[in-house]
Amino acid sequence: MTPRPAATDDLFARAPGAAAAVPGVHVGIGGWTYAPWRGGMFYPPGLVQRRELEYASRQLTAIEINSTYYGTQKPAIYAGWRDATPDGFVFSAKAPKRITGARRLAGTGAQVEDFIAGIATLGDRLGPLVWQFEAGRTLDRDDLAAFLELLPPQVAGRPQRHALEIRDPAVLDAALVALARQRGMALVFTDSPDHPNAADLCADFVYARLMRSRDECASGYPPAELARWAGRIGDWRQGRDPHELPHASPVGAASAPREVFVYFIGAAKHRNPAAARQLLHLLGGN
Repeated sequence: MTPRPAATDDLFARAPGAAAAVPGVHVGIGGWTYAPWRGGMFYPPGLVQRRELEYASRQLTAIEINSTYYGTQKPAIYAGWRDATPDGFVFSAKAPKRITGARRLAGTGAQVEDFIAGIATLGDRLGPLVWQFEAGRTLDRDDLAAFLELLPPQVAGRPQRHALEIRDPAVLDAALVALARQRGMALVFTDSPDHPNAADLCADFVYARLMRSRDECASGYPPAELARWAGRIGDWRQGRDPHELPHASPVGAASAPREVFVYFIGAAKHRNPAAARQLLHLLGGN
């Protein structure tokens, strides 16, 4: 384990707005390296870049790693990220586009194994893996079903969750919901006007990517909208299904408490950390 300065945890735990954990709920942002977050927007003035993950992981309770979509890291890098974060913190990660963009998904078994073997170095910090199939990609249903068989339910002796972000509207339907439920995989709810989305509950967890932050709101989202999201998270945690959200299937899911992962992604990106912290406060985390 890479040693950290002894005062790091105390310093960042006392930082203004530092988040406390909310049981069963993980709230965060996409990535942690973004120049507009420096100088006081999110990171304190003078904070060196190599310690930004330490700080972010004590302000929020999760981060979605987006860089893995473009290229994977060596295990030593993942180990450094693991060691920089506190107990209970969670990373989600986007799978490489070379896998999800392959012409024949069912033939990517070796690539899937290689990606997962490396990122498993995150250990107990590793949360759901996100398999994003981009807009403009026409998916073959049989090929997709065969591909899902390649995704392991366990990694290094720990349960491994998988979330599917399908941007082909022709495939985001009741048949896909049934397949995801059969596999115990979540459908990513992408709250975006640019992508199809469905909030059907398919697994023992919910994965939401919120993509409507606005520059004119200091907290990214208006307070009333954040309050509605806090209410929906409460519903998911209690096993209820917020029916005002769009669904792809008329068949409801069984009522059961679900773990929830929520990330503020894209849009007015410089506002996303504030949105995540405010949502955590509304959920009772601080």
